[in-house]
Amino acid sequence: MKSIPSTSYSVHFNEHCYKELNAYLEASNFSKIFILVDANTHTHCLPKFLSNIDSDLALEIIEMEAGEVHKTLETCHQIWQSLSDLDGDRKSLIINLGGGVVTDLGGFVASTFKRGVRFINVPTSLLSMVDASVGGKTGVDLGTIKNQIGVINFSDMVLVDVSFLETLPAEEMRSGLAEMLKHGLIKDANYWSRLCKLKTLNSSDLGGLIHESIVIKNEVVKRDPNEQGERKQLNFGHTLGHAIESYCLDNEAMQTLLHGEAIAAGMIMEGYLSVKTCGLSERELNEIKNTFKSIYGSVDFTENDKSSIIELLKYDKKNSHGQVKYALLESIGSCKVDILVDDELIHEAFSFYAQ
Repeated sequence: MKSIPSTSYSVHFNEHCYKELNAYLEASNFSKIFILVDANTHTHCLPKFLSNIDSDLALEIIEMEAGEVHKTLETCHQIWQSLSDLDGDRKSLIINLGGGVVTDLGGFVASTFKRGVRFINVPTSLLSMVDASVGGKTGVDLGTIKNQIGVINFSDMVLVDVSFLETLPAEEMRSGLAEMLKHGLIKDANYWSRLCKLKTLNSSDLGGLIHESIVIKNEVVKRDPNEQGERKQLNFGHTLGHAIESYCLDNEAMQTLLHGEAIAAGMIMEGYLSVKTCGLSERELNEIKNTFKSIYGSVDFTENDKSSIIELLKYDKKNSHGQVKYALLESIGSCKVDILVDDELIHEAFSFYAQ
C-alpha cells in the first residue's frame, strides 16, 4: 500500500513502514529510544516490532497498564518520572506502540516532557489505525470525562502494520469498525455501502479499507488541522457517544462500553437528530440504525441514565458559549457542523434508539 502524506508526517504501511523507520533512525541523532507499551502490546506486539528495528541506539521499554481507566494524568506522571529516571532528554524519541489509549497518552507525554520531544505512533488496534493515531490529537481523560486534557501535536510518522490485528479480540475489531463506518457516513456513501456488505472482519479484508479510511480522515485534517470547521465533522456520533462512554465508565450498574460501541449508539441517536434538523431521510436513518444494531446490539438506558448522560454533554469539546454543538448528517456522505439541538429532541433520540 502506498504511503499517505500529511502536512508534516506520513503514514506508512506493513513491511515498508519498517524501512522508513530504520532510515529515519539512521538519519536522526537521537540519544535514546523509549518504547511505550501496555501489558497487551508488550506481550503480543513488541517482539515483532523489535525484530524489525535495525539500530544501535539504546532502547528502553516503559509499560503502562492497559485500558481507558488508565488514560489519566497519574499515568502520565508515572511515565514522565520513568523518562527522567532513565535519563531521557530533549534528543530522546518516544515510540507509542499500542491502541488509542497508548497513542493518545503517549503523544501527550512526548509533547510535554521537557517541553516536547519527538514521537512516532505505531497503532496496534483497528481503532487506533483509522482514528486515534492519525491527526495529531493527544491527551488524557479528566476523571471519566473523555479527552479533556491534551494538545494537538503531530507525530513524526505513523506506522501501520496490519498484521498486528491478528492478535486483536473480535470486540476490539468491531470497535474500530465503528470509526470506519463513521468516515463513510460523513464523507463517502460508496465507502459506507462497501463496509456494510462485509460479512466478517479479518485482516486480509481490511488492508485496503483501512488505507481508504485513513485517506478520508487525513484529507479532512489537512484542510482543518486545529478543528475550527470541517474537522468537527469527525465528531459525528461522538457528542452523545462520548457522554454515553463516560457515563458507563463511571457507573458500576452499567456495562463498560468500548469506544466504538458507545459511538455506534451515538451515531444512531445523532442520526435521528439529523432527520429532525438537517434533512437526513427516514430511509437513510433506518439503514444506519439497522446496520449498527446488527453489529453492536443495544444498550438499555433508564430515565435516570438518560438525564445523567444529557448532563454530561456540557463537557463536550465542541461546545462554546454554553451551547452544545453537534455534527449531523444531511445525507449519507454529507455532514454539517455546529448544529444546536434542544433536550426534548435528545430524549426523542433515546426513545428511537430503544425501539
